[in-house]
Amino acid sequence: MAGSVNKVILIGHLGADPEMRATTGGVPIARLRIATTETWNDRASGQKQEKTEWHTVIAFDKLASICERYLSKGRLVYIEGALQTRTWDDKESGQKRYATEIKARDMKMLGGRPDGAAGAAGASTPPGPDSSAGGDADDDVPF
Repeated sequence: MAGSVNKVILIGHLGADPEMRATTGGVPIARLRIATTETWNDRASGQKQEKTEWHTVIAFDKLASICERYLSKGRLVYIEGALQTRTWDDKESGQKRYATEIKARDMKMLGGRPDGAAGAAGASTPPGPDSSAGGDADDDVPF
């Protein structure tokens, strides 16, 4: 087995249409903002709680072109990739800046297409956050 693993899997909704740009060599780059939401019942009050986390996903080359063509704000997607951290010097303050992003290796469109036709989700697609495989089974875990 490998000595280390860098793998991220997200299922979430796009917060905006993909932002496109290209490298100096002309390779397309898509920047996606994906929201994942966790819900739980608060033990003290019994009230349902919710927390949304925003993730920046970067796709390159052919995958970036596919994202540009088929993805739009609100779309539910499955992303598989790896964490990467970029560093740069801020031109205004001179301080070193960091950004942690997910470099996408695979993307699957989940749910139906916005026009109501059948989507790309198939039997091999991982269960969505509302499926019985995910559920709220951990709500009663004592930690």
